[in-house]
Amino acid sequence: MSKLLITGTAGFIGFHMALRCMELGHEVIGVDNVNDYYDVQLKEDRLKVLQRYPGFHFHRIDLQNASAVSKLFQSHTFDRVVHLAAQAGVRYSLSNPHAYTQSNVEGTLTILEGCRHQQVPHLIYASSSSVYGLNTEQPFSTSHGTNHPISLYAATKKANEMMAHCYSHLYQIPTTGLRFFTVYGPWGRPDMALFKFTEAIMHGKQLEVYNQGRMKRDFTYVDDIVSAMVKLLDHIPQPDSRWDSKHPDPATSSAPYRIFNIGNNRPTELARFIEVLETIIGKKADIRYLPLQPGDVLETYADVDSLSEAVGFAPSTTIEDGIAKFVAWYRTYYDIRS
Repeated sequence: MSKLLITGTAGFIGFHMALRCMELGHEVIGVDNVNDYYDVQLKEDRLKVLQRYPGFHFHRIDLQNASAVSKLFQSHTFDRVVHLAAQAGVRYSLSNPHAYTQSNVEGTLTILEGCRHQQVPHLIYASSSSVYGLNTEQPFSTSHGTNHPISLYAATKKANEMMAHCYSHLYQIPTTGLRFFTVYGPWGRPDMALFKFTEAIMHGKQLEVYNQGRMKRDFTYVDDIVSAMVKLLDHIPQPDSRWDSKHPDPATSSAPYRIFNIGNNRPTELARFIEVLETIIGKKADIRYLPLQPGDVLETYADVDSLSEAVGFAPSTTIEDGIAKFVAWYRTYYDIRS
């Protein structure tokens, strides 16, 4: 049994990761500020599920509070740190940019400092597929450059990768960054497409769909994501002896640093995603088509070969099964019987 610090445990992926780790017998110290970016009650209900486990201990902390984070690291010795807390959402970053620098940059810095002072054996942290920005070469590979993000959210995630590399290089802290590709599933975020579309169809509201639904996303079921993260806990990065500073591989380093894509490796057009959802719910959607929004990319498609080689990652959940599981959870959570 290990003691894990998991940040963002009131959030979607953090909740699922904490749940799985405790089912495996680990002790989890959870951290979240439970902000009101979306429905606070949903976050509190996730925490209620986690608090049923005796191995879960929750701290309501804002990661920008360097003093509080420092005290947390002083009061526990962590075998692993999984940093999933972040200000999410591409479009929200257009109107609230400071929320992203404060949470994603300052918040990550306090975690890195805690890991440095405690010499944590392994830090896993969340990056994003959005870092690929203007890159159009598909599938996205961790060997591709990511110097042209098109949203501040993406820029802060790129900054997290660069900050982690600094700490890996300067202090030999092993860090693993995970570029998540459109994660969905039960207990998901209300600001994400599947949640919004399900809500609209079930309640007879109009769906707003961008770019005629022709965008493609590498929709990845949350259980597949969590299975990979659990395997990565003990897959600690080592300095790459073959790393060439004249021809640097962005995904590895002479420091104990690694970047992985974590996606389904099967892009789906948004229009098809909606068709599957309509079939499962049993109702047609009332769709209003809108232009492509600033900060949105046309397609995401993850090359996951390196993650497969490292830990045997093989996503197994089809969108038909994944969407069905989400709809079943949504009906139960909101007590919808029809």
